[in-house]
Amino acid sequence: MNENRSSIPASRLFIPALGPIYERLWDAAHAVLRIAVGAILIPHGMQKLFGAFGGMGFEKNAALFDKIGYTPGVFWGGLVGWTELIAGALLVIGLFTRPAALAIVIFMINGVYFLSKTGGFFWTARGSEFSILILVAALFVLIRGAGPWSFDRRIGREF
Repeated sequence: MNENRSSIPASRLFIPALGPIYERLWDAAHAVLRIAVGAILIPHGMQKLFGAFGGMGFEKNAALFDKIGYTPGVFWGGLVGWTELIAGALLVIGLFTRPAALAIVIFMINGVYFLSKTGGFFWTARGSEFSILILVAALFVLIRGAGPWSFDRRIGREF
């Protein structure tokens, strides 16, 4: 797949000397976004599944999912935790990237819907703005794929 790169003519930049820097960092920017999303999701999955980083752990997480109406909580809590952990790790390394991003998009849509009902928009009120940001970043990765710095690209196959 061809990365449709377009150099910005120096005459369009406020600081033309930055053009070569932008060009050199083009591929890195894609990887940074993909890796950041994965790296954010991994510890969230570990909190839900193993109680790491001050998280609830699997039992309490399953009980929470039961309490908020996602029954059986063992299934839904586990699904979300494993999605965050596995899809996050796949995003970090750039392997099976589109299916991983799709899983994140699906569960973040649900998260945005639930959080919008309970807390509104702002994260300070337990709202959905963080979930929206992860959703949009995962959607970008779903559409664009793993990018040039990835295992998907190295093996020469992408979904």
